[in-house]
Amino acid sequence: MEKTLRGKIALVAGATRGAGRGIAVELGTAGATVYVTGRSTREHRSEMDRVETIEETADLVTAAGGQGIAIQVDHLQKDQVESLIQQIDRKHGRLDILVNNIWGGELLFGWNEKVWEHSLDKGLRVLRLAIDTHIITSHYALPLMIREPGGLVVEVTDGTTAYNAENYRISVFYDLAKTSVNRLAFAQSKELAPYGVTAVSLTPGWMRSEIMLDVYGVTEATWRDALDREPHFVISETPAYVGRAVAALAADSEVARWNGQSLSSGQLAGVYGFTDVDGSRPDAWRYAVEVQDAGKPADATGYR
Repeated sequence: MEKTLRGKIALVAGATRGAGRGIAVELGTAGATVYVTGRSTREHRSEMDRVETIEETADLVTAAGGQGIAIQVDHLQKDQVESLIQQIDRKHGRLDILVNNIWGGELLFGWNEKVWEHSLDKGLRVLRLAIDTHIITSHYALPLMIREPGGLVVEVTDGTTAYNAENYRISVFYDLAKTSVNRLAFAQSKELAPYGVTAVSLTPGWMRSEIMLDVYGVTEATWRDALDREPHFVISETPAYVGRAVAALAADSEVARWNGQSLSSGQLAGVYGFTDVDGSRPDAWRYAVEVQDAGKPADATGYR
């Protein structure tokens, strides 16, 4: 890939695995210096208790052609986030790209549990992990970004504003978490526009993250074996796909045209022309409405 982001400084907050790792690596492929943060390191695992680490992500960024810098940060801890931004400021004096991808709630929300049935403590922690972390990070990072025009803030969520407005998303807590992040991007876009900084929300489709592959007992090489269990998995995409969406936005000199909008990886692939690693262009959210939610048999023809 052409080094369209060489010299740019990026922070991918929540880059241990999944979309965050995919985004960090693709920014590295485009030549950016990428700070990758998370709680899981080679010496310490977070409550997720997964094998992936931020050091691995940083190494992948560097191997892709950028410079990966791993810093352990719990984005609920204000002092840790403030220290991170101060470090970036001292080293570079600016921040060009901020990706708020912190999540970590996979083990906390209950599928289709009513609000009175759901663990209140776990539900409230979902909201803290999904919303408070993003606000805390923006609070400290945005003063560095508004020093120069042209910056980009990406709020990563699940579902577009339009889809989430019409569909109940799993549980009250998950629903609030994912719809709030879309609104957070919109709100930030209004505050950042006078400074020439763009803020958007971005959703991948059904993503073949490390956790999702484990759920179905498959690997990236064998993911189609999961179709017997879940036929609609045929529309799934790799984390690299949403990563390429962020890289395309960051390289767009007219990115301000998207300010305040809710975007998807499939939508942006159609605009910028990038593909997933297999050369396809999955359009998961159109598929969700027209095929999956419509009760039709799984068939990705015309959707990837």
